[in-house]
Amino acid sequence: MEGVFATAVPQLRRIAGSRLAAAGVFVSDLTETPTSVPLRLASAPAAGVADYVEILKPRVMSLVVFTGLVGLVLAPGHLHPLLATVAVLCIAIGAGAAGAINMWYDRDIDAVMRRTASRPLPAGRMMPGEALGFGVVLGVGAVLLMGLAVNAVAAELLALTIAFYVFVYTIWLKRRTSQNIVIGGAAGAFPPMIGWAAVTGDIGWGAIALFAVIFFWTPPHFWALSLYRAGDYAAAGVPMLPVVSGVRETKRQMLLYTVVLWPVALTPWLIGVAGALYGVGALLLSAVFTGWSILVCRDPSDRSARRMFAFSLLYLFLIFSLLLVDHASGAWL
Repeated sequence: MEGVFATAVPQLRRIAGSRLAAAGVFVSDLTETPTSVPLRLASAPAAGVADYVEILKPRVMSLVVFTGLVGLVLAPGHLHPLLATVAVLCIAIGAGAAGAINMWYDRDIDAVMRRTASRPLPAGRMMPGEALGFGVVLGVGAVLLMGLAVNAVAAELLALTIAFYVFVYTIWLKRRTSQNIVIGGAAGAFPPMIGWAAVTGDIGWGAIALFAVIFFWTPPHFWALSLYRAGDYAAAGVPMLPVVSGVRETKRQMLLYTVVLWPVALTPWLIGVAGALYGVGALLLSAVFTGWSILVCRDPSDRSARRMFAFSLLYLFLIFSLLLVDHASGAWL
């Protein structure tokens, strides 16, 4: 018997060693103490703080927070500064939560596109479950905090915003229709309404006017990006308008939306939410935006589209900055 065991044990060790090695574990690891060499099993990557920040889409979040803040400031009534801070914080956390869940769902197409391939999930720096769990916890927490600290209407709008971005835009529209940005753009237009509702507890015409500005701004903004990233979207199977309808039709619709944006951008002044200072500024900015769209129509290269995309970000920031300046000047008077 001893001879049998003497022969069998080394064979078993060799078989087990080969199987474990295939799994990434070595026999020597099993004989070493836990404090000497850690077990080399396949494990989740150690996502860093920067990775968690990145999946929140901080650049998008900053614009969302700013427009939400403007809605809060312009709303009639008063909200305690502490509650106002909580409301803005909830908008920021909710936007980040939606971004994290979006990155979890889109990790397959993000890996294909050069613009997004270095994100934490496609780059392998974070496990999908981490991103999903992080986003869900943040989203639920933001909605609950908004409801408990501010009011139910603002919380319901925040929940609607997150759900719309995740389920309507990301899951339903983005991979199915070239109108994904047109309809899905509503998600990015909700924050001023949330800020407004945080103060008033309802949705007024002023909030709807601010919503409309962002809603009609979104298509030409994203289509400018998709013009010079059309190859990425085509490779990923995302039916952005240039991929489905071509460059010429995309440019035509961009021009149309920038023209429609003229009266939409003037609406806050027309309904009395803002004054003449804003009205004049919005008119000039909208004219420049349309001018960029005309240049894009005439330019066969990507250069004008890239510049229009950059200006579109500046346009929205300046429009909402004008609302703040106009409101402040009225208060001083």
